[in-house]
Amino acid sequence: MDIKKYPFGITAKKEAVDRYVLTNQNGCQIELITYGAAIKSIFVPDRNHVFTDIALGFDTIQDYEAHNSYMGAIIGRCANRIENSQFLLNGISYSLSANDGANHLHGGHVGFDKKVWTASINQDGVTFSLISPEGEEGYPGTLHTKVTYTLSDENQLILRYEAHSNQDTVVNLTNHCYFNLAGHQNGNALQQTLQIFSDTYTENNSQCIPTGVISSVEGTPMDFRTPKPIEKDINSSFFQLENCHGYDHNWILSSFAGEMKKAAILHDTHSGRALEVSTTMPGIQFYSGNFLDGKPLGKQGALYRKHSGICLETQFFPNALCHPSFPSPILRANEIYQHTTVFRFFNK
Repeated sequence: MDIKKYPFGITAKKEAVDRYVLTNQNGCQIELITYGAAIKSIFVPDRNHVFTDIALGFDTIQDYEAHNSYMGAIIGRCANRIENSQFLLNGISYSLSANDGANHLHGGHVGFDKKVWTASINQDGVTFSLISPEGEEGYPGTLHTKVTYTLSDENQLILRYEAHSNQDTVVNLTNHCYFNLAGHQNGNALQQTLQIFSDTYTENNSQCIPTGVISSVEGTPMDFRTPKPIEKDINSSFFQLENCHGYDHNWILSSFAGEMKKAAILHDTHSGRALEVSTTMPGIQFYSGNFLDGKPLGKQGALYRKHSGICLETQFFPNALCHPSFPSPILRANEIYQHTTVFRFFNK
C-alpha cells in the first residue's frame, strides 16, 4: 500500500486540512481528509477494469464546511439520534445539544464530522486521532478516539475504531460515506440492488427514532434478505418509509457487539461493481440519501440530489440509551472501545 499526503485547504477557523491518498497494488485508491476524518473518494474498477470514483464528496474544504449531510465523515460521539437530547447514566441526567428538532443527531451541532483530526501514517495505513473534552456537546468524560483506515490488496477498506474515556460515557462511532457504485456523478442510486443479512429491524416513530419495538422484515418493504433493487419498494404505502421519506432504519445483525459478521451487499448490475460490508457492530443503518438537495455541488460539479448516494452505517442501535433491551453504547471509564468495519469491493 502506497500512501501520499497533500494539503487540502484551510478552514474558516484557519486550521490546515490535509489529504491522504492510499493506493493498493491493484490500483484501487482511497482519498481521506483530516476534516471529519472523512472519505473523500474511492476509486475501484468495474468488470471491464474501468476505475470510477464511487463515493460522494467535495472538491474544497469550504464545500465540506457548508454541507450538513456528514459527507464521508466519522460520526461521534454518538451516531444517529438520541430522543429528547438527554440520557441517564449512573443516576445522573445529561442534556445534550439538540440539533434535530428536540433530538440529538450524530454528535450534536459540532460533532466529530466537523473537527480537524490529527493524522499519522503507519504500517497499517493512516490513523486519525481526536480528543473530545469533557462536556463537549453535553457528554461526560474526556474521550480519546482513533480511527485507522487500511486499504488491503484484497480491495478491502478496513476501518478500525478505538476509544477510551476517563469517565463513564457514551460512544457509538460510524462512518457516513455515501456510496453510488455506478459513480459519484451518476445520479440516482436506487437502481442498485441491496441485500441485508437480517431478519429484524428497529421500528421508528414519526421522527425516525426507534420506539423500542423490534419487528420482523417478513412481508414488508424492509425485507432485503434476498437482493432487490432499492427502488422496488421505497415508495410503498408503508408508515416506516413514509415518515422517513425513504429508508433510514437500523437492521439488527446481532444481539451483542464484538463478533465479525456479514452485514450487507450492494451491487450495481450495470457496471458489475459490488460492495460487501462486514462489521463487529450489532446493527447497520441503511439510509437512502433522502435529504440530499444538490447544494453545494459535489466533485467535478456533480449534482447530488435525493437518493444520489446511500449510506451503510455500522453502529449500535439508535436511541439505545432509552431502551435497555438494546445493546448498550455505554463505555466505562478506562475500558477500551474497539470495533472494526470492512468494506470489500469486488465485481460480479
